[in-house]
Amino acid sequence: MAKRPGGELATRPLHFIWIADCSGSMSIDGKIQALNNAIRESLPHMRSVADENPNAEVLVRALAFSSGAQWHVSQPTPVDEFKWNNLAADGVTDLGRALTMLAEQLRIPPMTDRALPPVLVLISDGEPTDEFTHGLQMLMAEPWGKKAVRIAIAIGEDANLDVLQKFIGHSEIKPLQANNPEALVRHIKWVSTAVLKSASAPASQVTGLPPDQNVPIPTPPSAAYPQAADDVW
Repeated sequence: MAKRPGGELATRPLHFIWIADCSGSMSIDGKIQALNNAIRESLPHMRSVADENPNAEVLVRALAFSSGAQWHVSQPTPVDEFKWNNLAADGVTDLGRALTMLAEQLRIPPMTDRALPPVLVLISDGEPTDEFTHGLQMLMAEPWGKKAVRIAIAIGEDANLDVLQKFIGHSEIKPLQANNPEALVRHIKWVSTAVLKSASAPASQVTGLPPDQNVPIPTPPSAAYPQAADDVW
């Protein structure tokens, strides 16, 4: 642990939040099963990254949205204790409601001003059916919403990339496209390892970042995959 006047450097919380589309279209062609499997497979990798940086306490939870939104895992849970229970798909795509609920949790309190920037991962296969813009405005009005690392994964070709890009809010970071289960696993592993590692790095290691970005984003896996026989979504 790094030393500083007065004692050891205190552990800082890093909130990692999955925001998962559970609308009815996610039940088609095994999308929701693939999402459940990919997140579950990512957990050992997340734990390894967290173990490498004892100055960050990685806390994980999950928000699901369909007809309305609800916390799938409501309490910030230490990554070593986090377990994934399968999501089921049904209903419409109330992304705006999900972002409003997310904004409520990123206020101070319950957040603290000494946390590390949260990592928010939005995964969707469609288009919002409610007032997405209002929810996004509420999220961005919160300091931790604006400072968060926001990543989006598009499942299939019907996902609204413009909406996902607005959620990300950085022109140099693009939505990741997953047209099959293998691509989804690859993207989720990247978010839960490379992005998490960057977000948990001490601030003293971060230099030369673009404006409005306080966490270096590693080079992602290619967001564009050529059409192939195994592209099922």
